[in-house]
Amino acid sequence: MDIDYSREELDFRDQVRAFLRTELPADIAAKVRLGKRLGKEDHQRWQRILNGRGWYAANWPVEHGGTGWSLVQKHIFEEECAAYGAPRPISFGVNMVAPVIIEFGTPEQKARYLPRILDGRDWWCQGYSEPGAGSDLASLKTRAERDGDHYIVNGQKTWTTLGQHANMIFCLVRTDPEARQQQGISFLLIDMATPGIDVRPIVTLDGEHEVNEVFFDNVRVPVANRIGAENQGWTCAKYLLTHERTGQAGIGQSKAALAHLKRVATREGVLDDPLLRAQIAELEMQLMAIEMSTLRILAAARAGGVPGAESSILKIKGSEIRQAISHLLRKVIGPYALPYLEDELSPDFSGEPLHADYSAAPACQYFNLRKLSIYGGSNEIQKNIVAKQILDL
Repeated sequence: MDIDYSREELDFRDQVRAFLRTELPADIAAKVRLGKRLGKEDHQRWQRILNGRGWYAANWPVEHGGTGWSLVQKHIFEEECAAYGAPRPISFGVNMVAPVIIEFGTPEQKARYLPRILDGRDWWCQGYSEPGAGSDLASLKTRAERDGDHYIVNGQKTWTTLGQHANMIFCLVRTDPEARQQQGISFLLIDMATPGIDVRPIVTLDGEHEVNEVFFDNVRVPVANRIGAENQGWTCAKYLLTHERTGQAGIGQSKAALAHLKRVATREGVLDDPLLRAQIAELEMQLMAIEMSTLRILAAARAGGVPGAESSILKIKGSEIRQAISHLLRKVIGPYALPYLEDELSPDFSGEPLHADYSAAPACQYFNLRKLSIYGGSNEIQKNIVAKQILDL
């Protein structure tokens, strides 16, 4: 199994680097490197640039407007974007619901929704988790009852990331309460402007409004907005979660964060501390190991394989590494890790940053990264998947 980049892949990497040097807006890259919050317009501007180059829909087939890239090329692109400070695309549309629409949608659904995802007319959010259904997603309670050509949806979703910006939401809803949990669920696409939808903010520990609660009160959704057959939504859900978890390894982000940690440690004069050097070396070895594992999985996929439970391994270890790097950065910065200015995190802040030499808010990044081991299916659940499907326990 060859996990080295081919000559063509190295040439592709050079193309990506040239593109990022010339096309990535400097103000957006500066915000990413300083850990500042990106506004909706920042994400949309970068999306327009990528889409103009034809590089936005990396996972899509060419016939639907995708890049046609191999999995290895996609890996290279994501790693280089992280190194240059490019923001990660908001995944809910382009990397999550779009693959489901491409795989299970009707021709009419593909023709309607895919172009709107590409050009940014639709901003999607995810309606999966509920107050009593997170990692145990199949226990969800939100109901959708058939009424002629519509469903009447009632229930609640939570932890809806960036739902305050979204005009569309894809939801798992229960359409047959008498069926076994996984067999009574359907996958619906819902316009957020539909009467009866109420979005309420959840302000997290770092002071940010990133997630929301979404309430549905007799919301009418056309049956034509269902993806796949009624009561077969769990198939769509599993397909989507595989795409989500594979992307959560965050190798590019971890590499950039580790390089930043080394720069800060050097600046603080603590990089020669034997214990710190050992801790950094351990993290670097773990990161190299997960990168090699990713490349092995990609090499198998390049030869015709399909990632399965391996995506759970990448999700587990990738989230642990990113959390460990943020923890070590806080130790290196010391007293500067705690305070942050709320105004400084605003996308339009133009004053002198409190942490000009480090990042906008190490404490905020630390708190926010705690969620990595929970969302997309908690790491405990991922370990169960690995035990059952790989270790056969």
